[in-house]
Amino acid sequence: MNQNGYIGRKLQVPKLQEKPAIIIVTFGTSSRARGPLEIFQKQVEKLFPDYECCWAYSSSIICRKENLPSLQVTLAGLETAGYRKVVVQPLHIFPGSEYQQMAEICEFFPGLRIILGETLFHRWSFIKDTLRIIEREFLSPDQGLNILALHGTPLVADPVNSAYLGFSQLVTSRYPNVLTASLEGVPDYEAFFTEIGRTGLADQYKTVKIIPMMYLAGKHAEEDLMGTKNGLSWRNTLESMGFTVQCPMVTYQDEVYFKGLAYYPEILSFFTDRLQRSLDISGIY
Repeated sequence: MNQNGYIGRKLQVPKLQEKPAIIIVTFGTSSRARGPLEIFQKQVEKLFPDYECCWAYSSSIICRKENLPSLQVTLAGLETAGYRKVVVQPLHIFPGSEYQQMAEICEFFPGLRIILGETLFHRWSFIKDTLRIIEREFLSPDQGLNILALHGTPLVADPVNSAYLGFSQLVTSRYPNVLTASLEGVPDYEAFFTEIGRTGLADQYKTVKIIPMMYLAGKHAEEDLMGTKNGLSWRNTLESMGFTVQCPMVTYQDEVYFKGLAYYPEILSFFTDRLQRSLDISGIY
């Protein structure tokens, strides 16, 4: 089609953009814990000021509830705006089923050259780098027990289950008083609590610290992990065993929140490193 012809002028075909656009993808949250997304937005604007930056949300429930754009909607909008290259950077921890869905969505836009960035735990070296940051939160063996709270996946056939189990094995082999459990799937938290009772850890450790291994410590932290109203929360279960339960906290804009991974500056840098690598790749292909 001749863009200077009659039809081209009527359609107002946008000018093709030379630089790739950036899409940051997060699961999203409907709780007050969404503040860290603003922190990452400012970090991206500071480091990549010459790039268009958009957001997309991988939870269909959050998209409907909060009227937020999905990855499909955001990609379609950028293609319409004349972009032909896009870098998609997820703020997900493990490369599980949602990451695979992102990859499939990207394939449905053949008119775009899309580079899908890596998650926080995409490589074992990444996991070790993150643990070196998080271990600052750990209680020492003479202070108490630490539990790394993972999200997990309910899907038995999800290949990421091997990563969850491998992560658990890595953690227990590196730290004498650190264990892992998942809200969904493996390592199973109900079996985990049974094991605590069977091995007498409540007699050995009087205090336990729950550390959310989630980008946003939203409703999962507020209700499932540290909830006081829900009798099935991890906190209530551990307190019934005789533990005193702690969780890392952080103050942001004069409000106190449970500390998700988004509040660690080094972890934000890990994500921007992933983003920079993808931008470098986009300059080649």
